[in-house]
Amino acid sequence: MDAENQILISNAHPKNWVNPKPEERYNLVVIGAGTAGLVCAAGAAVLGGKVALVERHFMGGDCLNTGCVPSKALIRCSRAAAAVASANQFGIQTSNSVIDFERVMKRVRSVRAKISFHDSVKRFTDLGVDVFLGQGSFVNEQTISVEGALLRFKKAVIATGARPDVPEIPGLKEAGYFTNETIFEITSLPERLAVIGGGPLGCELAQAFARLGSQVFVFHNKDHILDREDADAAEVLQTVLTAENIQLFLSSQISTVEKNQSRRIHFSVNDKEQTIEVSDILVGAGRVPNTEGLKLEAAGVQYNSRKGVLVNDYLQTTNKRIYASGDVCMRWKFTHAAEAASTIVLQNALFHRRKKLSSLSMPWCTYTDPEIAHVGMYEQDAKKKGIEVATFKVPLKDVDRAITDGEELGFIKIHTKKSTDQILGATIVAAHAGEMINEITLAMTNGVGLKRLASVIHPYPTESEAVKHAAVSYYRARLTPVAKRILTKWLELTR
Repeated sequence: MDAENQILISNAHPKNWVNPKPEERYNLVVIGAGTAGLVCAAGAAVLGGKVALVERHFMGGDCLNTGCVPSKALIRCSRAAAAVASANQFGIQTSNSVIDFERVMKRVRSVRAKISFHDSVKRFTDLGVDVFLGQGSFVNEQTISVEGALLRFKKAVIATGARPDVPEIPGLKEAGYFTNETIFEITSLPERLAVIGGGPLGCELAQAFARLGSQVFVFHNKDHILDREDADAAEVLQTVLTAENIQLFLSSQISTVEKNQSRRIHFSVNDKEQTIEVSDILVGAGRVPNTEGLKLEAAGVQYNSRKGVLVNDYLQTTNKRIYASGDVCMRWKFTHAAEAASTIVLQNALFHRRKKLSSLSMPWCTYTDPEIAHVGMYEQDAKKKGIEVATFKVPLKDVDRAITDGEELGFIKIHTKKSTDQILGATIVAAHAGEMINEITLAMTNGVGLKRLASVIHPYPTESEAVKHAAVSYYRARLTPVAKRILTKWLELTR
């Protein structure tokens, strides 16, 4: 309970907070003060509505407290360590560099504390939101109970998020493990860290801890990491992680975990039994929606323990007065997805609009090094829908800025509908792929095709020039032998 965490608590869940007296009726009651709930509550209050916001734990939810903010702060520290370690390739000699892990984690908590005011109880009460701290649950189809108070609503939003999904491995609970909810409170570096799960969270934190000095082992039950991503992109990252001395156990099945002085993991790869000893275990094997304690049955809201609250394309639940947003109901479990969905909820719930979740072009990014960003369809998605695809791929080794920065490992890949310039999707593998994907997302959202991207002037040298190179490739692909002969003849006649 250092100064940084005391600041966090004072903002996110003040100890002496007294819940306000409820209004007779609210335009909107929101359960959950993560990204989805905060966007709904702030938006409705700014528009003049009477709004109540209910949170049982910390304001800011997973993103601020145990997700995006602390993980990206940790990753930034690990990138600084990697930059020092690789400085020699740029002609810079470094010696006696020391990683002070306790200071690293203090910075992580400091960043979180600094950002916490944005999501604080005070900020939202200043916006006119009635903040209720405690467990919210439905009493009936138009009333929520919290700490003995009854909140009647015209409309409500369920935005309770999700929590780590811990696999049922014999001995794991007894041996002890970290999840994203606990890993950012440690102050000493794990000597030998086992990471269960080779998805985005597992890969991000595996690389971060390896760069900070841990010996890392990743267990993944598929034949390559990031198995939902573009296979070429996953292969690039897999090569990088292996080069950074992270041991990958792919197609692995953990049978048991034993606790003695260390933790002994028994597992198999292709039916071959193996055992390793580690000091710590981090579980990053997916997420489960938070529906417990809400008494959704009382409100006529249907839900599933794995998929969460069931919603239609307008984010309405089976109770038409009640909507849901964010990780509790969506397959896109990203902060920006929750934010975008909540703007849809506000329009549909308060103003009777008919905005659809399916209309969004949703990008995402895995913040490893290099980053992997994606938007739209993968090639196999298009083929499943019977759409013929043309793919334009530019390796970063052909991009001047990537060469100057020593960031040549990666590519940009853009899929279009065959014989058109309509962009169906894109994947970028680059040091700053999360920044580069925005141009393509903007184009897709506004119906801008690849031809028009080719006419956009990009500063030289930048890695985003790769987008333009891919767009120019579209024109080159259209220059058929017949078209070239015609152009050659024309230029010959007009010489």
